[in-house]
Parts: sequence; C-alpha cells; structure tokens
Amino acid sequence: MATLRDIKRRIVGVKSTQKITKAMKMVAAARLRRAQDNIINARPYSRKIAEVLSHLLNVEKNINNPLIKEREINNVIIVVVTSDRGLCGSFNVNVIRQVEELIQKDYKELYDNGKIFLYCVGKKGYDYFSRKKYIITGTHQGIFSHLKFEFASGIVKELMHKFLNGKVDKVLLVYNEFRSIIQQKTVVEQFLPIKSFAKEDYDERIVPEFIYEPNKTEIINFLLPKHLNAQMWKVLLESYAAELGARMTAMDMATENAKELIRILQLNYNKVRQATITKEIIEIVTGANALKES
Repeated sequence: MATLRDIKRRIVGVKSTQKITKAMKMVAAARLRRAQDNIINARPYSRKIAEVLSHLLNVEKNINNPLIKEREINNVIIVVVTSDRGLCGSFNVNVIRQVEELIQKDYKELYDNGKIFLYCVGKKGYDYFSRKKYIITGTHQGIFSHLKFEFASGIVKELMHKFLNGKVDKVLLVYNEFRSIIQQKTVVEQFLPIKSFAKEDYDERIVPEFIYEPNKTEIINFLLPKHLNAQMWKVLLESYAAELGARMTAMDMATENAKELIRILQLNYNKVRQATITKEIIEIVTGANALKES
C-alpha cells in the first residue's frame, strides 16, 4: 500500500505535468492562429494559378510539356509529410499508416523490387522509415519552426529534377490536411506528372477568351512550375496547421486527464490519511485500556 508521502509526491508530479501540457496547449493555440492566416493568404494565389492553367489546358490541346506527360510507372517517390516533434496525438501515426497501406495495396511489386523511394519532410517520418529500412531518397527536417516558401520551392526543384531526368516516373504526396482544430484528414495526392485539370473546374460560358502573349504554350510552360511550388507550399502550410491543431487537442485532453488523475489521487490520499489516523486512535485507546487493566 502506498504511503502518504508517495501519494503526495505523485500528486505534485502530476500537477507539474498538468502545467506543462496546459502551457503547450496555449503555445499551439497561438501558433495555430498564425498558421491559419498563412493558409488563407496562400489560397488565392494557388487558386488563381489553377484557374488559369485549367482554362489554358482545356483550350490548348497541343501541349508537349514533360511535367504533364503520363508514362509507364517503373519508379515512384512518395513524399511523406510529418512533424518534427511528437505530443500531437495520432497525427504522425495516421500518415505513416497511410504510406504503408498505399505501398502494400498499390505498389507491392515495385516495393519488392526496390523501386519505391520515400522523401521524408519532418523528423518523425524519417526516424520511423529509416528504422524500417525503407529507401529514403531525400529528407528535410526542422523546417516547420521557421517555415518559408523557399523550403517548398527547394523540395519541388529536387523532385522535378528527378522526374525530368527519368529517375522517377511518379511522385505522390501523403500529408494531413487541416480541416479544423479537432479534425485532420490524411490525404494522398499525385504531384507529378501533373494531372489534367477537369473541365468542370471552369465554366466556358463565363470565362472570357483572353488574348495571351507571347502564346498559350509558353505561358503554360511558365506556369506549371509555379503551380507545383504553390501546391507544395500549400501542403506544408496545411500539414503544419494540422499538426498544431492535433497538438492543441492532445494537450487539452492530457490536461483534463491530469485533472481527473489529481482528483483520484487526492481522494486516495484522504482515504489513506483517514485510515492512518483511525489506526493511531485505535492504538492509543488500546494502550490506555491496557494501562487501566494493569
């Protein structure tokens, strides 16, 4: 049976942990506001590039850009976007599980032949997959604490280089998309080659026929890398906001669990203290009765 000192020491320890989880929740909440603002600011640029490309690719049929050309799939890179730190619930586990399921379900044969490569953005994904002996072709760690657009464009440059040189035939993105503070959705997207924009993305009746200079083909070739940069930047922002939302939720739950544990320990402390006092009273009464009899 635990002594009063042991129980009291444990209560003090849980209270210290509760202070830490509460502080981490507040820090995540403050950072989440800025992350949400960054997402809102990035969406118009990404949306407008997609809108212009959607219109151009559906009216200009003679496009021979290698970034949109489908080819036989012999080598695949999966970009795994996780966090650099833990304490964010199932945030990283969901992405890792999705990557493993994707490989086993759709690319088992390529994986067995050593044709599946992982590009890990975030320390947690790199640590896990390096232990599991997956082939890692690139990694970026520690970028989310000071996230910049240059990181996204640098990653895109590496992936485009591998794709255009024929070292890889397909690039997929696996990340957590931010929906709300309590909801993150694990997403699998094709990054390269760029999928054709659906004709439903725009309405021919309301989209005017622009005059493009120098010509549609050159503008498409110019905008496609810009579109990839915007897409990767959006993915990093979404993942970071989702991470903060997951950490905020996890720390809130940990704080509430600590509060409940403190209540249980305090109740146990009172019971042990009461039992100790009762035992001492019984011993005193027994001793007094023994003296009277003697």
